[in-house]
Amino acid sequence: MRAWLRLESWSRGGRVGHAPVLVMQIGLALATVTAVGSAQSAGQEPQKEPVPAIVAQVDLVNVEVTVTNERGDFIAGLERENFRVFDNGIEQPITHFASIEAPAQVLVLVETSPAVYLIHRQHLAAAHALLENLAIDDQVALAMYDQSTQLAVNLSSDKQALAHALGGLRYSLGSAELNLFDALSAALDWLATGQDKQAIVLLSTGLDTSGTGSWQRLTAKLRGSRVVVFAVALGGELRSAKKVQGKTGAAQESRGQDQELSFAKADRSLEQIAELTGGQAYFPREASEFTAIYQQIARRLRNQYSLGFAPPARDGMVHRIEVLIVGDVPACVALKKGRKSKGSDPATNTCRVRSRQEYIASAR
Repeated sequence: MRAWLRLESWSRGGRVGHAPVLVMQIGLALATVTAVGSAQSAGQEPQKEPVPAIVAQVDLVNVEVTVTNERGDFIAGLERENFRVFDNGIEQPITHFASIEAPAQVLVLVETSPAVYLIHRQHLAAAHALLENLAIDDQVALAMYDQSTQLAVNLSSDKQALAHALGGLRYSLGSAELNLFDALSAALDWLATGQDKQAIVLLSTGLDTSGTGSWQRLTAKLRGSRVVVFAVALGGELRSAKKVQGKTGAAQESRGQDQELSFAKADRSLEQIAELTGGQAYFPREASEFTAIYQQIARRLRNQYSLGFAPPARDGMVHRIEVLIVGDVPACVALKKGRKSKGSDPATNTCRVRSRQEYIASAR
C-alpha cells in the first residue's frame, strides 16, 4: 500500500481563509490477480484454471512506551525481554522493538482562535524549551487551526524555522467556530508515514464547535493510530477566573457557570485524547509553568520505546492493551523503605509505564 499526500493552502487578502487548506488524497495501489482462460484449440487439452493467488495481509500493532521510576526519572537501557504486552489480557509475542535512540517526528498543532490571540505570548514564549530539548535528528512541523487547518512548516530538522514561524502566527479575530477534532484528525492523517516515533504537541483550549460526529470519528482514528498526543491546555487564567458580582451579579454568575461547564468538557476531551494515545494532558495555570511542561514533553519523546505485535484477531473490535515491565531492572526496585521487590513479579515492580490503551483491530 502506498499513500500520496497533497497539501494546499488558500489565501484571502494576505490572511489564511477558512476554506479547507489541508487537502489529503490517499491513493491505494492494489495488486490484482486476473485469471485468463485459454480457448481450446484442435489437438490441445483444455487448460486447467489457475489456482487463485493467496494474498497475505500482515498487520502490526505499534505501541510507543515510556517508563519512569517512582521519582519520575526516565528508564533507559531496557531490552525487548524487559517488556510484556497483553491484548485483552492475553500475552502477545513482541515482533518489533526499537530503542529510545530512534528519531522522532513532531507536529506542533496550535489553536489560533480569538481567545488564544489574547494569551498567545504565554505559551509561545516558552516554546523554545521544546525545540531546544529535542534531539538533533528529530523532525518538527507546524500546523494551525481555527475553522480550518493550515500547514505552516513541513517536517524538517531545522528547529529554528519552526521557532520563526511560531513568532509569525496569525490569529483569527472574526469567528468563534473551532474545529479542533477535525484538525487533529487531519494531522493524524498527515503524519501517517510509518515512522517509529511520532507525536503531536497540541496547544489548544480544548473547545470544539463541530459536534459529536467529529468526536466519534476522531476517537476511532486515535485508536487506530500510533501517534502519541501531548495536549497543553491554553487559557488557564480563564478556567480559574473568579466570578464577579455586582448590579448584574446573577447574570455574570450564570455566564461564569456556563464558562466553567464548557472548559470542564474541554478538559475531559484533552484528557481522553492524550489517554487514548499514551500521551499526557497538561493544564498550566500560569505562564511560568509552560517551560517545564515543554521540557518534560521533549524528554518523553527522547525516552520512548517502540513495541509491536501481530493482532491475535481481525474482528473489527476495540482491544485493550497493557504493557508491563519484568525481569531484573534495578531502576524499578522499590525506593520506599521496607518495601521489597521480587524483580520479575510485575505486581511489585515500581516502574510506571505509559502507552496507548486501546486499538481497533482490522476486520476480515
